[in-house]
Amino acid sequence: MKDLWKYLIIGCSVIVSVIVLAFAVTYYGRQRDVISVTGLGETVFESDMIVWRGRISLESSDKLAGYRQMEQNQKKVLDYLLENGVAESEVTFSFINTSKNYVSLYSESGNYMGARFVGYSFKQTLTINSRDVEKIERVSREISSLVAQGVDIDSDDPEYYYTKLDDLKIELIEKASSDAYTRAKSIAKNAGAHLGKASSARLGVFQITSATGEEEYSYGGTFNTWSKEKKARITVRMEYRLK
Repeated sequence: MKDLWKYLIIGCSVIVSVIVLAFAVTYYGRQRDVISVTGLGETVFESDMIVWRGRISLESSDKLAGYRQMEQNQKKVLDYLLENGVAESEVTFSFINTSKNYVSLYSESGNYMGARFVGYSFKQTLTINSRDVEKIERVSREISSLVAQGVDIDSDDPEYYYTKLDDLKIELIEKASSDAYTRAKSIAKNAGAHLGKASSARLGVFQITSATGEEEYSYGGTFNTWSKEKKARITVRMEYRLK
């Protein structure tokens, strides 16, 4: 009876080993019958929206007088923008931010003796969001002329965006998929095989850089806002079975 059980155990072990080996050979064979390729979708485009920010600043020893002067300066800025073709709906002024200014006091021997209040600082941000890119570029360059009217205004560099980004992504995915298929078909042909259906696809990271490619791609994706002329790219990693 003991010998019977021994032979049964040995027989089962052999059967299991054969099944595992057959599965491994089949899996290995399938792995060998797959082509992996990476397709690229890339295009150059021009931004169709611009965002520009500036800051109005003022210092005053009197809080109420400072607020009144800020309101006058805001009106001068808005009038300038309207005169240069900017729609009022495109302009947003933030709340006026106020802070107190102090100067440190020291004794003749250099010991700190406290601080003395010297007045108020006022700051206000304005933002322009427009589809007329060239007009806002010109306005942002020339707005410093308001300094001659007593307005202390600083200008940031414009930011450029594209409003049809979702459509662009779909277009690039189609390009990348088509490119991957063309590559895989060429490889299969040169190997004397026939290309079958796709078995898997993995989308890469969407990258937007300047059209001249001055910045590097990042692992999490690059999103350029400082360049009007941009380049967008995406990759698709495809696996095809061979017939």
